[in-house]
Amino acid sequence: MTDLAQTGENIKAALGGAVTGVAIARGELTLDVSAADILKVMVHLHNAGDFKILVDLCGNDWPQRAKRFDVVYHLLSLTNNTRIRVKTQVGEGESIASIIGVYPAAGWFEREAFDMYGIPFADHPDMRRILTDYGFSGYPLRKDFPLTGFVELRYDDELKRVVYQPVQLVQEFRDFDFMSPWEGAPHILPGDEKAAMAPNATSGDPGKKP
Repeated sequence: MTDLAQTGENIKAALGGAVTGVAIARGELTLDVSAADILKVMVHLHNAGDFKILVDLCGNDWPQRAKRFDVVYHLLSLTNNTRIRVKTQVGEGESIASIIGVYPAAGWFEREAFDMYGIPFADHPDMRRILTDYGFSGYPLRKDFPLTGFVELRYDDELKRVVYQPVQLVQEFRDFDFMSPWEGAPHILPGDEKAAMAPNATSGDPGKKP
């Protein structure tokens, strides 16, 4: 296996300011790169670095950060038995170049990142949603997207078709505690009985209910 520290330094030296950071954690090499230079970096890694395989491409959301999104690429070199992670930051409303010309497998990965986070990839030949339904509103993996979503769908027996309706939850289903996912609800869910088995709620036998 190639020495990761040396690999990182070699790549940084070859790409200059395009690489803004090099880190090794848990036996994995990570490069932080400028979004404007992502194509330059990928061409170098594919050709000179022999990282011929794109294993994954995904997004990450940091809502409080100026550049809200990470786009993360995982590459593999079979020749050197080495993996590398490339990370770049993209602001909300900004786009980043598609790498399909270098790694054709990026096509569906980039569409997924667009669908889940709203990150557009410039020059992608088919930049549209891939996992959500037609007309879906919002981006489900953004941290400000509600867990319940905005709409629910059901089959309407009168209309004889699937219909969309705004999600409606009574307030008791919005309150949570560490014991039960439905605090205050008139239901006893499996596992709720553990509250009666807590050490401070018993005397003598810790497994005996008070």
